Amino acid sequence: MTKYWIGVASLNHVMGGVEGGFSQLCHGKEAPLKRMQPGDWLVYYSPKQELGSDEKCQRFTAIGRVKGADVYPFAMTETFVPYRKDVDFFPGAKQVSLSAVSQLEAWQKYRSSLRYGHFEIDKDFFLMLAEQMGLPMKYES
Repeated sequence: MTKYWIGVASLNHVMGGVEGGFSQLCHGKEAPLKRMQPGDWLVYYSPKQELGSDEKCQRFTAIGRVKGADVYPFAMTETFVPYRKDVDFFPGAKQVSLSAVSQLEAWQKYRSSLRYGHFEIDKDFFLMLAEQMGLPMKYES
């Protein structure tokens, strides 16, 4: 059964994943990636432009579908080896401001989950985000 997820990461990290076709969540932890299965959908929310910066982004910034089941380590440096999972991102996704959904009742039940960095959302909320992001899909579960 298809599941729908939100991942939280700075915009520059999200764009690196989009360009590379992978997801890396919660500072490289393996567990959140293992929860996602092939065919699941992932929407990224970016609170900031860059990690450690005060410059806000506050937009949903990428949307894609999980490709494979494999979670694999990737050595970014000798001392930092985060885990990744392959994702097919929609290249034409529009970024959607948090203010566009912040008043929706559906968002109210999820907003406190942002601090976890990765959480499941329901199909209806996902479809609303996908539509706003311009994802051309005829959805079948």
